[in-house]
Amino acid sequence: MTTLFISDLHLEAERPDIARQFLTFLEQDASEADDLYILGDLFEAWVGDDDPNTHYFTIKRALRKLVDSGVPVYFMHGNRDFMIGKGFANETGIEILKDPHKVLMYGQQVLLSHGDVLCTDDVQYQRVRKMTRDPDWQASILARPLKDRLRMAEEARRQSLEQTINQSMQIMDVNQNAVKKAIQHFGVDILLHGHTHRPGVHVVDVDGRKAKRIVLGDWYTQGSVVRWSSRGASLEEMPR
Repeated sequence: MTTLFISDLHLEAERPDIARQFLTFLEQDASEADDLYILGDLFEAWVGDDDPNTHYFTIKRALRKLVDSGVPVYFMHGNRDFMIGKGFANETGIEILKDPHKVLMYGQQVLLSHGDVLCTDDVQYQRVRKMTRDPDWQASILARPLKDRLRMAEEARRQSLEQTINQSMQIMDVNQNAVKKAIQHFGVDILLHGHTHRPGVHVVDVDGRKAKRIVLGDWYTQGSVVRWSSRGASLEEMPR
């Protein structure tokens, strides 16, 4: 009995290799799991559930097939696909979770997050994040023609690439105080997130006790998954 966690696939038509690996993952690994959690950035960009992109249709159909087979799929918004809404959820059968979300895994309290909210050193990004998560802002964007939204997404992607080049890696990583505060506030043993593209397992000292932070990797060159069973959590690479 295993629960799977993934994040940061950044699916797009220009990277069919990632899509092929993901579709195989759904057909094989996920089909034998108890649950699948996708912790954000499933897509490189998402401008609204009305986007007729055929590449997205293939992914949605595969998710629907998995859900219909009896495997629950849970999704959490990332910084690239925060516009995914009820239409996508209805089409695929997934359940959208708020960030963060607390779950119980084999007796351990676990906090799930995409991870970007923990990158508090990047003050400019946090301001943008707050704006883009506002329902009124999203409604105003969705009211625009699809072609305008696609153009906006491309510009946002370009700016993100420039920012990544110009900023230090430390600023774009999680803030350790933010990590400790989250673990303390929610009273969890383990924090599991993605976003930073730095897979690893870290011990966190919180009020004299040892907690753990598990970071999922991206899927740019290979898959990354946490397999969680009664034997514990295992962070694994999946060569393409």
